[in-house]
Amino acid sequence: MGKNNPSYRMIPSKRARVKCPCSLTIQHGLAVGSLSWATCLDEAVELLGRSVALWAGRMRLGIFRIFLVLIHVSVACEFGPFPYSVTGIVCRMTKPAALLLNQETAQVIQAAFRNAKFPNITGERSMRLLGKVAYGLTNIQVNDLSIEQSEVELKENDAIHIAIKNVTAIFKGTLNYGYSGAWFLQLFHSVDFEIESSIDLQINIKLMCQKDQVAADASDCYLTFHKLMFHLQGDKEPGWLKQLFTDLISFTLKFVLKSEVCNEINFLAQVLANFVHDLAENFVRDEGISVDISLASVPLIKANYLESHHKGLVLYKNYSDVFTDSVFSPSLLTESRMLYFWLSEHILNSLALAAFLDNRLELTIRGDELQALFEMEDTEAQRNAVQMIFQGTSYNDSVARVWSLAHPQISVQPEGTVVKSLVAVEVSTLPMGEESLMVLYMEKEITVTIQAAYAEKKLILHPLDSRIEFKVFNCTADPSENDPSIRNFLQTMISVVGIPEVISRIEPALTSLMNSKGLHLFEIRNPEIITRKGYIIVQLDFSFPNHLLLDFLQNRL
Repeated sequence: MGKNNPSYRMIPSKRARVKCPCSLTIQHGLAVGSLSWATCLDEAVELLGRSVALWAGRMRLGIFRIFLVLIHVSVACEFGPFPYSVTGIVCRMTKPAALLLNQETAQVIQAAFRNAKFPNITGERSMRLLGKVAYGLTNIQVNDLSIEQSEVELKENDAIHIAIKNVTAIFKGTLNYGYSGAWFLQLFHSVDFEIESSIDLQINIKLMCQKDQVAADASDCYLTFHKLMFHLQGDKEPGWLKQLFTDLISFTLKFVLKSEVCNEINFLAQVLANFVHDLAENFVRDEGISVDISLASVPLIKANYLESHHKGLVLYKNYSDVFTDSVFSPSLLTESRMLYFWLSEHILNSLALAAFLDNRLELTIRGDELQALFEMEDTEAQRNAVQMIFQGTSYNDSVARVWSLAHPQISVQPEGTVVKSLVAVEVSTLPMGEESLMVLYMEKEITVTIQAAYAEKKLILHPLDSRIEFKVFNCTADPSENDPSIRNFLQTMISVVGIPEVISRIEPALTSLMNSKGLHLFEIRNPEIITRKGYIIVQLDFSFPNHLLLDFLQNRL
C-alpha cells in the first residue's frame, strides 16, 4: 500500500491528546512545547476535528482489513481429513535454528527502513492572527540506522514473535512552509529538517498456506517511539513558529512511520517466504524431473520448533504419482538438532522410476576403466576368462554398456537403503576395420544395501552387502555354458569392483547436482542420515551464510 500511494491518511492514536495551557503530548510523554491559550484553543478544535476524521479513516481501515481476511480465506488451501497420510517430506526447524536466523533480523529490518517509500506529508491550518499556515515534508530518507537487540519467541499455535529493541534512526528531508497574513503579508520558506528517533518494534509473524505453499503474514506489527526529536537546519532550539511545526509534524510522522515501515516488513516477510519456497523447489528439480513440495497441511508453530509437511510427489512428463499411505508422525522427529528433514521411501522409489523413464540409468565403460574392472586381480582364472571373452582384442577396442531393464525398487530399512534392480550388461569388441561384435550379454538381478553420509561437502555412498542372481547369460566363447569359470569370475568381479564402480559414478554426480543448487554455500555441521523402516531422517546443525541474505536483499529489493 505504501509503495505507490503518493498521499497519506493518518490513523488516530489513543495516546494523542490536548492539554491547556497547550502542550501536545507525544507518545511516552515526549512533550514538544506550549503555545498561547488562544493558539491552544485553535489547536484543540482542529485536533478534535482531525480525530473525528481519523476515526472514520480507522473504520474504513477496519473494513479493509476484514476484506483482506476474506481474501485470505478465499485463497486458503484445502486439506483432507488425514493430511499426514499424504505427507512425503517434512521439514522441522527447532528453536536454536530460529535463534540463529534471528541474528540476521537486523539486516532485514534495516532493509525495511531503507526501502520504505515515505510519502510526502502535507497539511494546512488556520492560526489566530496569523492566517493560514501550510506545510509539507518531502524527500524523506533514512540515515544512520542501528539496532541494539533482537529477540525471538515461538508462540505455540499462534505466531513467531520478534521483539526488536532500540532501533535508532535519523530521518532527513525538506520542510516547505508558508502563511498568508491578515494584511496580505505572504511568507514562504524551505528548510532542511532532521528527525532523531528511537523505536521499538514488535512483530508477530503468522505462517499460513496460500497457493499450496508457506506464506508469512507480518501485518501484526507495532512501533513504540521512545524519542522523536525534530530539528530544522541543525537548530536545536527552534523558534515558536518552527516549534509549531514540530508539534504538528511529529504527530503526523509517527503514523507515517508505523504504516510504511510495517508495510515494508510485511512485504519483506512475504518475499523471503517466496524466496525460501523457490529455493527449495529448485533444489528438488533437475531438468524434466521434479518433486511437488505443495503443502499437505497447515504449517505448525510449536513452542520449540516450526514444522511444514509437503506432498513430495514426483513430477515427470505424463507420469502421475500417487501417495496415500505415509507413515509419518511428529513423534518420529526429535528437537535436539537445528534442522530435520523426513523423507518417505516412496519419494526415492518414484525418483528411481523417473530416472529410469528418462534413460538416466545407463553407463558406458571403455579403455582403461574397462581394463581396471577385468584386471582386478592377476590370477590364472582371471587371465583365462579375459582371454575367452575378448579373444585377444585390446580394451581400447572394446566397450561395455550397462543399463537397467526395469526401474529399481527401493526400500528403506534400519540397516540402510536397499536397492533391487534388474540390470543388463553387454560387452562388444570393435576390431579395426570390422563391425562391432557382441562377445558377452547377461541379465542379472542385483540387490545391494547402501548407507549414505555427507562429509566435507560431499555425498558418500557405502555399499554394505550385495546379492547377484543371473537371469540370462550368453558368452560367445562358451555358447553351451559348459564352463562355469567365466560366470564365477564375472560374479566376483561385479561384487568386488562393478558395484563400487557404479556407486563411484553416482556419488560425484549427486554431489555436483546438490552443489549446483547451492548446498555447498551452507556450513553444515555433523549431518546424520538415519534410515528406518519406510523412511529416512536427515538431521543437522548449520551456520547461516551471511552473504546469501545480503545477495538476496540486494537482488530482490
